[in-house]
Amino acid sequence: MFDSISGEYDSLNHLLSLGIDKSWRRKAVAEVMKSAPMRILDAACGTGDLTVALAAKAPDGAKVTGVDISKKMLAKVGEKAARGGVIFKIKTEVADGENLPFVDGSFDAVTCAFGIRNFEHRARGLAEFLRVLRPGGKVVILELSVPQKPGLKRFYNLYLSRILPLIGGKVSGDPAAYKYLAASVNAFPAPERFCAEMSDAGFRSVTFRTFSSGLCRMYIGTK
Repeated sequence: MFDSISGEYDSLNHLLSLGIDKSWRRKAVAEVMKSAPMRILDAACGTGDLTVALAAKAPDGAKVTGVDISKKMLAKVGEKAARGGVIFKIKTEVADGENLPFVDGSFDAVTCAFGIRNFEHRARGLAEFLRVLRPGGKVVILELSVPQKPGLKRFYNLYLSRILPLIGGKVSGDPAAYKYLAASVNAFPAPERFCAEMSDAGFRSVTFRTFSSGLCRMYIGTK
């Protein structure tokens, strides 16, 4: 599915979010960089918007590894890295977030932007994030969410169920992909529940922050 929409994925993301997704990623990058990590894993990195943003702010000598199961999405990362002048800081690899091909403690930080809801087994993915982090390392997860204010929630549900699949389907040629997006956002657990899942996986000091009236949440935990 993600291979089929890789060509229009970025432009549609920015169009359908009115560009707000860029500000969410900037906040995630700022959170990651508080500890000046040298080894960063961006899991389910897609076309690499967060991967490249991390590399641009990472210290000299740092390396950002982006992994995704979609080869066509991953192919876009190198193009963006070259345009951004950070290709020397980035490595990409086709890999499943539930079965990461790295030894224990390989990274100082793990990120995942708008990808964890696509995992078939979230608990397995979170366990893998924890495993590849060094002790004291940080995970930062961005994910879309449903606002809780009644009026905004009604409009957002209408947008997800009707408007987004209509526009996304016409532009990408794959309406099913954007119907799936709406379903996956609605199916994702409430913030407190997902924090509990992170704690169950072994993360400590788990917290979350809310952006844009609840359209997005950032989840943070340490190993």
